[in-house]
Amino acid sequence: MPGATTKLSMPARRWRARGAILTAFLLLTVSSGAVARQAGKPKSAIPKAQKHETRHEIDQLEDRWRDAVLKSNITAMQNLLADDYLAITASGTLQTKEQALDNLRSGRTHFTSLEITDRKVRFYGTTALVTSVADVQGTTGNGDVSGSYRYTRVYVRDAQGAWKVVSFEVSRIREPGEHNEHK
Repeated sequence: MPGATTKLSMPARRWRARGAILTAFLLLTVSSGAVARQAGKPKSAIPKAQKHETRHEIDQLEDRWRDAVLKSNITAMQNLLADDYLAITASGTLQTKEQALDNLRSGRTHFTSLEITDRKVRFYGTTALVTSVADVQGTTGNGDVSGSYRYTRVYVRDAQGAWKVVSFEVSRIREPGEHNEHK
């Protein structure tokens, strides 16, 4: 009869509720399995040819940075660093873009040799992470800094599509048994 409702007993209502819960559980299981399979597939945010081109672009920026430091080229360095750039120096101090430019401009930071090896570039969307080893000869406001260092530089692509250095951190490579003179 249309409009008639069937009154279910308590056990029948429980079975119907359990059936609804079981159906929901199965749907979630199947859909989460599909999501997991999709997530397990390797995704390339950047096509291989474009990734190679972008890697080349970062390599060129690293070379510009090296040249800017060696030649105290303030304009080049200003163009490479983001306005909110922040560095952690080998002595553990923080350095802003303006401080880095002032040190270069005044000659407090002066390098006579800077050889880069073991460069690795990794991409995370619009971020590039560069790690390298730098063998340097030079001075800073803290004195002679000649030696080997490992560094990390972080580039972010800005709204105009240009890569800018937003962060830099450097640590001295010490030989086994070598003591830290700044203790």
